[in-house]
Amino acid sequence: MDVALLNRKITVQKNTVVTDAIGNHTNEWKDFYSCYATISGESPNESTSAGTVVNNTKADFTVRWCESVSAITADGFCIRYEGEIYDILGIDNQNFKKKSVKLKCQKARR
Repeated sequence: MDVALLNRKITVQKNTVVTDAIGNHTNEWKDFYSCYATISGESPNESTSAGTVVNNTKADFTVRWCESVSAITADGFCIRYEGEIYDILGIDNQNFKKKSVKLKCQKARR
């Protein structure tokens, strides 16, 4: 793995349940892990659905393996990169060699 290619800072966020002062439970995205990644496979794609333009851009984020990265799942985590939010569609552990992890993502519709 060429470390020089890890040149884009990303933040992995985790969906957590937060209780306010009067006991209401709400979901909130909190920063879980921040690192540098290689971005590949960006494929901009727009489609029209019910009269609105939907952005279906997909991107792959490759990061170095560590204990924090191994805890990331497709459910309950997302990636924030340059002000955009990407939902994690799948995780490729690169043959389980514990060197790198590829996160397959799609731009979120929020």
